[in-house]
Amino acid sequence: MAERSTAAVDVADNSGDEPLTAKAEQPTADGVALTRERDTAADEDAAETGKPKSRGASSPPELHSGHKLARRYRLEECVTRLDGFSSWRAVDEKLRRAVGVHLLPANHARARSVLAAARSSALLGDPRFVQVLDAVEENDLVYVVHEWLPDATELTAVLAAGPLEAHDAYQLVSQVAQAMAAAHREGLAHLRLTPSAVLRTSTGQYRIRGLAVNAALRGISSETPQRTDTEAIGALLYASLTQRWPYADDAYGLSGLPKDVGLIAPDQVRAGVHRGLSELAMRALVNDGATASRQDQPCTTPEELVKAIGEMPRIRPPEPAFTAPPEYQRTTYQQGTYGRPALHPGATPPVLAPPAPLQSRTGRALKWAVSALLIAALGLGSWQLADALMDRENSADTNTTQTTKDGDDKDRLRPKKPISIENGQEYVLEGVAQDPSAVAKTYDKDRSTLWRTKTFDDGPKIAPFKPGVGIVYDLGSKQNVSEASIALLYSGPETTVTLLAADSLKPTTPIDSMKKIGTTTTSGDTAKILAKKPVKSQYVLLWMTSLPRSGPDGFKEAGFKQAIADVKFKG
Repeated sequence: MAERSTAAVDVADNSGDEPLTAKAEQPTADGVALTRERDTAADEDAAETGKPKSRGASSPPELHSGHKLARRYRLEECVTRLDGFSSWRAVDEKLRRAVGVHLLPANHARARSVLAAARSSALLGDPRFVQVLDAVEENDLVYVVHEWLPDATELTAVLAAGPLEAHDAYQLVSQVAQAMAAAHREGLAHLRLTPSAVLRTSTGQYRIRGLAVNAALRGISSETPQRTDTEAIGALLYASLTQRWPYADDAYGLSGLPKDVGLIAPDQVRAGVHRGLSELAMRALVNDGATASRQDQPCTTPEELVKAIGEMPRIRPPEPAFTAPPEYQRTTYQQGTYGRPALHPGATPPVLAPPAPLQSRTGRALKWAVSALLIAALGLGSWQLADALMDRENSADTNTTQTTKDGDDKDRLRPKKPISIENGQEYVLEGVAQDPSAVAKTYDKDRSTLWRTKTFDDGPKIAPFKPGVGIVYDLGSKQNVSEASIALLYSGPETTVTLLAADSLKPTTPIDSMKKIGTTTTSGDTAKILAKKPVKSQYVLLWMTSLPRSGPDGFKEAGFKQAIADVKFKG
């Protein structure tokens, strides 16, 4: 069996560059719409900036898939080529993760401003923004490297399926406004905050890409950057509520408003829109100092917008809908006509009276006999029940330590308490480590962070190449461990996990000599282990000996592999 070292750092980013036109967006495997109509994109930028479309800009360098920058970043796919620069999906071979790269010639008119914007954005370090990882000038090239989020979806694609529910729209405007307020406090503006610049992750969080850099790449500037970004947030909220772009022209796959009606409130465009969010969108849509809402003061900065959101009643997620079970319907039977004369047409059917009770001497005797039998049966049953209860009580007195096949009943009925994990360390019995720097991500209570194994060519059993892979957890003190739940990334047969009591974070006892807590094999994305009896130990080894096969996913090639998102112990 061969082991491929393709471990990736937790979550990389979702985008090379945002789509530049709404007319040529095609979803890719990464969930990112890519643009191929370069002239249309240039026209859009010219419309936004008020500048003529550039025809004489420096040509982008002739690069191809497989080209390597700084002996580290391998270009994979060009996602945008426009106005002298190009954007690529690439692989950081040093850290084994997907990244995005913006490339332009060093003599490009915007090269200096792009470098300055990228370095300023990198200093912010706010996790709500797609992070700039590197900004370099080398070999007549300027390139900016940023995160790539394969598990995130552009807001453009989200809105293509329909408008957002009130709670989702509230989360969008809250998270984006707070992030932009933090950026402006550090003197950074976006200036190109469009639906394609906002990404929604699989956990429901929103990330903003292209802070300062996207505007620098296109030469966009503003004398009132806070107002520009605030109005853009208002447009995002408007589009999320109505699935319409709040201007006359169509954009980002959304239809614009009718040209003869002007800007109208979202709750007038679509029925059922949340009134508070509708008013908030109108307060943020500011044009030349005049708000679109005549009832409330305009919000001209992200900070004012955050304050307005804080003054609103919080919008809670909708309650889950429960479907009532179907009512049982009585089955009706029609009385048959067997043995009865057929009725003539129009005749009324006779009414059948219930039979008269037995009033004869024989009937009374029969009733007394039945009553006596019932009394005798009840007496016999009561005597047998009392005898059985006495036998059971005597048995309990003589053997108070009786246990079931799976362990002590009292222990099983006792509620389990969570056990906190204080520390962890990868356990390497043979060969190389898997992902030692990411061990803490398995108990940080964040399902989006992962510890990954390497990819194996053969399986599902890892042996004989390696006996297994795993992590030793430190519980802080000796604890009774009786249960474990493990959240996994890949499903499919088969993942075999065993829990063992270890003597330290660096066990000296052989695997075969460790006390087994429990084991399980799962074909899903969760594994639950129940101990027959609680095992007391401070250190617990989570040991995997079989891995499922999974296809390529942007981090790893196809093969036998697994990743752990979350581990919880109970005792």
